[in-house]
Amino acid sequence: MSRVRLVVRGRVQGVGFRYAAVDQARRLRLIGWARNLPDGAVEIVAEGPDADVQALQQWAQRGPPSARVLRVEESAAPSDELGPEFRVRF
Repeated sequence: MSRVRLVVRGRVQGVGFRYAAVDQARRLRLIGWARNLPDGAVEIVAEGPDADVQALQQWAQRGPPSARVLRVEESAAPSDELGPEFRVRF
């Protein structure tokens, strides 16, 4: 099991990135959340089997078709409770 925090930068707000991330994460059976940040980025915190977390990390490099990802910053995720399923966080 692993947990990761991703900050996705580029044209990622207003293009359905959060909801596409939720769909992708749920398909991978991960728990966590995605939210918009005030600076225009999208933050994702995900937990699950290593291979599935890596699959989400790879997906985040491109995102949905309407997004234009410039870079993805990866760091240690907070140790807060993530809940039973992946969701959009406001």
